[in-house]
Amino acid sequence: MAAEQSSSSADLELGRFLRARRTQTSPDQVGLTVGMGLRRTPGLRREELATLAGISIDYYVRLERGKETRPSPSVLDALARALQLDDAEHQHLRDLAARAARYAPDPSAPPSRTVGPHVKLVLETLRPSPAYVISRSMDLLAWNPGGLALYAGLADWPATQRNLARYLFLHPTARTLFPDWENQVRGCVGRLRAVAGTGPDAPDLTGLVGELLLKSPDFTKLWERYDVVGRKRARKAFRHPEVGDLTLVGQSMHLEDTPGQRLGVYTAEPGTPDHDAMLLLDRTAPEPAAQVADPEAEERLRTQT
Repeated sequence: MAAEQSSSSADLELGRFLRARRTQTSPDQVGLTVGMGLRRTPGLRREELATLAGISIDYYVRLERGKETRPSPSVLDALARALQLDDAEHQHLRDLAARAARYAPDPSAPPSRTVGPHVKLVLETLRPSPAYVISRSMDLLAWNPGGLALYAGLADWPATQRNLARYLFLHPTARTLFPDWENQVRGCVGRLRAVAGTGPDAPDLTGLVGELLLKSPDFTKLWERYDVVGRKRARKAFRHPEVGDLTLVGQSMHLEDTPGQRLGVYTAEPGTPDHDAMLLLDRTAPEPAAQVADPEAEERLRTQT
């Protein structure tokens, strides 16, 4: 029964993604000429998209409704071209189709939150660059002093509640920390959508999404758009209350032998005002007693003291 439920969720997720992209693609974008009459459907109609992709209307309707679970690679590519998907969106469409067709394995248990000692050593070695480790659902699992202090006010939350998506939408400081807050939250939701799309029943993802849907209208609006973005190196501007304005280059990467965990690090060119501010942040940030958000590790610390 559990396997059937997972498959059904995957089928529906494929349809949701196609429907979201269709309703947000205008006829003008794809070169269609429409009459002057009122259009009840936002974006493209189902029959318009089916025609552009060269597939039957009935077949496309079955895809959107989760009744067709094995679209061929050529059909997926045709839909991607018709919807003008970018590389990240195209790959997400393939991933969803693979899950719906059961080509991909069933979702596993939530990845471990434990961060190995060698990774903690890496975080310390990266100083003064702010660095941290996050889970696939953006929980902050480990950090160096600058990595936590960069997100002003995040240290006020209990370690197990520190999550970058939760911070962006629910912490009052986030909107003033990022001058381009709207762009930051769009990227955050797009990355979270990409992860959640292929694991729609994963408890660590559904719990976070459910909380943000309940507490943040801004998150709800962006979540319903079903935008998907990939990760890439990016320059981020911060208006930090302790060290002033600084712009850093952010980079993230997968960690070996730690499923779902990513290392994030920010850098600045030495000798620049941005580097000076980054150095000041590292020097003035409190040295936490335990730089890891692992409940088991915290319990061990309590029993040892």
